Amino acid sequence: MGDQTLRVLTCGDVQGRFNDLFNRVRTIQKKSGQFDLLLCVGEFFGKTVEAEAEWQEYKTGAKKAPIHTCVLGAASQETVKYFPSAEGCELAENITYLGRRGVFTGASGLQIAYVSGREALQEPAPAHCFTPKDLLALVAPLVNNSKFRGVDILLTSQWPRGVWQYGNNPEVNTKFCGAGSVANLADKLKPRYHFAAIEGAHYERLPYRNHMVLQETAQHVSRFIALASVNNPAKKKYLYAFNIVPMKSMDASELVKQPQDVTENPYRRSGKDKTQRDKTGFDPAEEPAAQFFFDLSRGGRGGGRGGGRGQGRKRPSDEDRPPWDGERRGQGGPGDADGQPRQPRRPPQPTGPCWFCLASPQVEKHLVISIGTHCYLALAKGGLTPYHVLVLPIGHYQSVVELASEVVEEMEKYKAALHKFYKSRGERCISFERNYRSQHLQLQVVPVPLDKCATEDIKEAFMVQAQEQQMELMEIPEHTDLKQIAPPGTPYFYVELDTGEKLFYRIQKHFPLQFGREVLASEAVLNIPARADWKECKQTREEEEQCSGTLRDAFKPYDFALED
Repeated sequence: MGDQTLRVLTCGDVQGRFNDLFNRVRTIQKKSGQFDLLLCVGEFFGKTVEAEAEWQEYKTGAKKAPIHTCVLGAASQETVKYFPSAEGCELAENITYLGRRGVFTGASGLQIAYVSGREALQEPAPAHCFTPKDLLALVAPLVNNSKFRGVDILLTSQWPRGVWQYGNNPEVNTKFCGAGSVANLADKLKPRYHFAAIEGAHYERLPYRNHMVLQETAQHVSRFIALASVNNPAKKKYLYAFNIVPMKSMDASELVKQPQDVTENPYRRSGKDKTQRDKTGFDPAEEPAAQFFFDLSRGGRGGGRGGGRGQGRKRPSDEDRPPWDGERRGQGGPGDADGQPRQPRRPPQPTGPCWFCLASPQVEKHLVISIGTHCYLALAKGGLTPYHVLVLPIGHYQSVVELASEVVEEMEKYKAALHKFYKSRGERCISFERNYRSQHLQLQVVPVPLDKCATEDIKEAFMVQAQEQQMELMEIPEHTDLKQIAPPGTPYFYVELDTGEKLFYRIQKHFPLQFGREVLASEAVLNIPARADWKECKQTREEEEQCSGTLRDAFKPYDFALED
C-alpha cells in the first residue's frame, strides 16, 4: 500500500505572495523530499501592484512553481479578472485553476471535491460566489452512486458554519464565521480532509465521526483544517503537509479506524432536531440558500439501512442443523418492545419447545460443563475446536440485552473464568452472539491459540469479511452497554475480542447465520476452513460425552459454580 501513498501540501490564502510561498515550498522539499501536489484554498491572487508584478513573472514563464499547484477561484470581485474560465484552466506552468466547482480525480485515484468562492447571498450571484445549484450539481452525482463512501479531500474557501461544535474552539469570532451551506456540503461529502481559509486563522479541529455511534455502521473520520494567509505577521500556520492513501485503495478495516480523540459530527443534531436538519440544512433561519440541495436523503445512505445489505450465500436450512449446533436457528419471536431492562422474579418461559432452556427435555445434558445459579456452560455441538463452548442463561432469554442484571453478572463471571482457563492453555478468548433467527441466547466462546494470530488479525478478519458481505461492523466504545444501542427485539451480531474490544452490526434484512464461525475458521485465524460447516464436525454421542468429560475436568479449577 505504500506505493499508493501521496505526499500533499495545502496552503491558505496566498494573496499574491507567490515568491514567499514557492520559496518556502522549495525549502521544505529540500529538507523532506518531493511532494506530489500543492493545494491552495482561499484567495490566491492579491490586490496590490506588487502582487500583480509577481504574478506576471509566473504567467510569462520567467518563474515557475516548483510543484504542481491547484488553486480555487476568486473569493472577491477584485480577483475575478485572473480567472478566464469558470470551467478551470492552466493559469501558468505548473499552476492550475480547478474551476467553479467539481471533482478532480488523479491517476492514483485520489478524489478531491472543490467549490470556489463564497456563498451567494443575493440573486443574481456575483462571479466570485457559488449558488445552491452549484452545490447540487456537485453533490447529487456523488451521493446517488451506491458505492459512494465519501471523498478524500474537500477544498472550500469559506469555513463550514458550526464546525467547532463538540470540538476545540478556534480563535475567530464564531458569530460571523462560516457558511451553513458549506457545513451541509461537508456533511454530505464526508471528506477525510477538509481545508478552508479566508478567516486569517489557523485551526485544526479534532477529527469527527461521519456516523452516529452505535446507531449507524462505522465510517471514516473527517479532519477540518483552516489555514492562515502566507507570511502573515502573526506567524500563524499557513502550510500543512500530510500523507494520504486514496480511499479506493484502502482496506475497509483500516479506513474506518477511529482515533482516540474523535468527536461527534458537528453538523448533525439528534432527536427532535434531526427531521428539521434533514429538511432544511444546518441553520434554516440563517442559511436559506442551503435548503435547495440538502434534501438528498433518498440517495440511500442515511441511517445505515441500505436495502439488500448483508446478503450472503445460501445457508443450510434449520431442518439440517442439530439442536446444539453452535449457530442454531430458532423460531422465537421478538423480545419486549418497551426497551426497559427486565428484573423478573422467575425467568420468562418459552412459547414452545426450546433446545437451550436447561429444564427443557430437548436439552442434550451430556454436553453441559458447568451449572451456575442463572447461567450454565455447555460444549458446542459440532464446535470449531474441542473447547468451543456456549454460555447460556438457564431461563429463557432471547438475547444479552434482555437479561436481568443478576444473569448478566453471572455471565460475566463465566466469561472471566473462560479467559483465565484459555490463557492457561496459551489461547485467547473470542466470544460472539447472533441475535437473529434465534430463540434462546447463545454466547459462543471460541479459544484461538496465541501462536496462530494476533488479536488485531482477528479484528481485521471480521472487518474484511463483513465488508465482503456488504456489512460494516462498528467498533463499540469501551464500557458501552449493549442495551444502549440495541433495545430488546433488535436483531444484531456482536463480537468481543480478548482485549475487550467490541464489534457490533445491526442486522438489517439478511445475515449469514454462520458468519462468526466462518470468520474464525478462515485461514487468517484458525485456518480450519473445512470446519466452518458444522456438518464436517459431527461426532457420535460417545465422542461428545468423552469431549465434554475432558473439558469438564480441565475447567474444574476455574469453575466458580463448584465453590458454592
